[in-house]
Amino acid sequence: MKEFPNLTVTDHPLIQHKLTKLRDRETPKKLFKELVDEITLLLAYEVTRELPLESVEVDTPLEPTMGKRISGKKLAVVPILRAGLGMVEAVLRLVPSARVGHVGLYRDEETLDPVEYYCKIPAEPEGRMFIVLDPMLATGGSAAAAVSLLKERGAREIRFVCLVAAPEGVRTLSQAHPDVSIWTASLDRELNDQGYILPGLGDAGDRLFGTR
Repeated sequence: MKEFPNLTVTDHPLIQHKLTKLRDRETPKKLFKELVDEITLLLAYEVTRELPLESVEVDTPLEPTMGKRISGKKLAVVPILRAGLGMVEAVLRLVPSARVGHVGLYRDEETLDPVEYYCKIPAEPEGRMFIVLDPMLATGGSAAAAVSLLKERGAREIRFVCLVAAPEGVRTLSQAHPDVSIWTASLDRELNDQGYILPGLGDAGDRLFGTR
């Protein structure tokens, strides 16, 4: 997209099928959590596509051969609490060696501004690729704040993964951090007056943890 050059919308049929079920207000909590996990797994395949590889010799049951393994920067996964927690395990199934950090932010219901209450990330952030996870990229305030916290602590390579995004959120994050690539299953229409994505899928945290 010309307006958002650092945005990738993954339109794989399986992702779009699962996203439709995720949007449905009648989808129960258990299935909602499973769908979040499955969509994140499919997105993670795409996000990690450009990880660097190195050649390595391996002995098969029949003969030695050359193969490839991931080299270079180590991976760190950072969910934005609390909804981002529902996306972590999917990435760890792909890359079990990835370290996990946490960023705690909540949105002031009056100003819609993010408020930090927790931040802890793996050591040696300069040598890691960070994947920040949050189901929703709405106003973009929390996402931009989370990326700023990582950069303040030394992170240099950061990617942001969400399930659905609003143009307002993509614009805010892109303007604040033009070096951060954004990956999503859908770029939705807009935000409503309360800062929720339309058509969206409701409050992801409430639906994940049964607090709606």
